[in-house]
Amino acid sequence: MTKVRTVFVCQQCGSQQSRWMGRCPDCGTWDSLVEQTERRDSSSASRRTVSGSQSRPVGLRDVAIDGFARLPVLGNEFVGVLGGGLVPGSVVLIGGEPGIGKSSLLLQAAAHFAEHVGSALYVSAEESVQQIKLRAARMELEPERLLVYSETNLNIILDQIVAVKPQLVIVDSIQTVYLEELSSAAGSVSQVREGALRLLRLAKEHATPMFLVGHVTKEGAIAGPRVLEHIVDVVLYLEGDRFHQYRLLRGVKNRFGSTDEVGVFEMTAQGLREVPNPSQAFLSERTTNAPGSAVAVTMEGTRPILVEVQALTASSAGAQPRRTANGFDMNRLLMLIAVLTKRVGLPLFNQDVYVNIVGGLRIDEPAVDLAVAVAIASSFRNVRVRHDLAMVGEVGLAGELRSIGQLERRLTEASELGFTCALCPETAHLPRVDGLGVITARALADAIETALQDRDIHTHESQS
Repeated sequence: MTKVRTVFVCQQCGSQQSRWMGRCPDCGTWDSLVEQTERRDSSSASRRTVSGSQSRPVGLRDVAIDGFARLPVLGNEFVGVLGGGLVPGSVVLIGGEPGIGKSSLLLQAAAHFAEHVGSALYVSAEESVQQIKLRAARMELEPERLLVYSETNLNIILDQIVAVKPQLVIVDSIQTVYLEELSSAAGSVSQVREGALRLLRLAKEHATPMFLVGHVTKEGAIAGPRVLEHIVDVVLYLEGDRFHQYRLLRGVKNRFGSTDEVGVFEMTAQGLREVPNPSQAFLSERTTNAPGSAVAVTMEGTRPILVEVQALTASSAGAQPRRTANGFDMNRLLMLIAVLTKRVGLPLFNQDVYVNIVGGLRIDEPAVDLAVAVAIASSFRNVRVRHDLAMVGEVGLAGELRSIGQLERRLTEASELGFTCALCPETAHLPRVDGLGVITARALADAIETALQDRDIHTHESQS
């Protein structure tokens, strides 16, 4: 029996209302309610329970996990982000901006899985099988056990998964497939939510891991209802500037591991390639004799990464000077400019200030504050920063330097990359690293003077 009803669905949070309202009562978003007509068949597959599930509760000690080991997928970077491998029956959602490399990464993952583990099914609702073949040929991927399928009807896709019985399924993308029993368009809240639930049931029933590709909004969040991220087991974001070659695969949710790990990849003509030493890659084109360049030690998850921070100051031609940040938080840049003006005495009120994180990275960690401030001061004074100096530290509103965590790991990474000295806030437990001279400072003004003078640092020093 078919039931028809008209509801108004919020495109942000997915809540349903019986009438239209200008503002969603649940999430507070204006003009987000869209009228949708839903037709539900009481005999549809959505009412079936997962076959093979336990009919009654069982003891935890009696649950068998033989043969339920994690599965390898596409090298150490991907495996690390997943927490050690792909868990059978898990559903992984990967989001990212258009053209960032989501489809290429998952096609490589499917090919690697088919070559080393078992059969994989790549389902595309956006490309034909011929287009997938062309992309695979460009990346030199031709595994024998990789199956490709082009379809938008999710019911047909589910039937094919049951018939083929692959050991890995990739659906590209969840916003472009649809269920015919729902009258709403593909990508709507009801289609995305119900489609994800159907795929989740199938994954748990057959212990088949699945990857779902998710589109993102202009704010960078995965499109569709927020409940989509709660349905899946793992949520990953592929980040980076599509005009640069480096990509970061970052976990924001993981039921089977930590979300502190990130994977670094480089976009090439043959697809995404692992970057085992990202610090060396990001600093490979660094210019050491130009003012306005400083090296910061940031943490991406549990991995220390050295990045180059560039700054440029120029006399402003207008009444309101420009402030531009690429890869750095704009509000934090404005705060650092205010501290440099008030506490350090740099007259930046008539200066255009531009800050860039080299490599297309997006850095939000406060530990980069010191490097950004030193780079701005270096450009303003037209004095270069010591080429062998790495910096780490948070800047407070009083112009003081505040300590940060995991300092020893940061300094060790800097030493391994050939840096001979480091500048950091004064702390009670200053780690000692072989081959690295460390100088500490309490105030930002003292740190800038130290960074812009050329002298050797062989021992631990302190400036008040």
